[in-house]
Amino acid sequence: MWMAGGGVRGGQTIGSTDEIGLHAVEDRLHVHDIHATILHLIGLNHSDLVYSHQGRPERATQNEGRVCTKILA
Repeated sequence: MWMAGGGVRGGQTIGSTDEIGLHAVEDRLHVHDIHATILHLIGLNHSDLVYSHQGRPERATQNEGRVCTKILA
């Protein structure tokens, strides 16, 4: 994934894959972690953000996700 600006440190690679490049083997991130990091960068707390979906409250990170501080400047 490519991210630029807004407090993201440039020119870095996080994690590594196996020799084929198919599976992540080091510093794996779930999509919820990426969402939590993006929400953190725009100034929102991902655990406090609640929206209505089909009449019930939902969270963007579904009670999961953590901010990846390795990519922050």
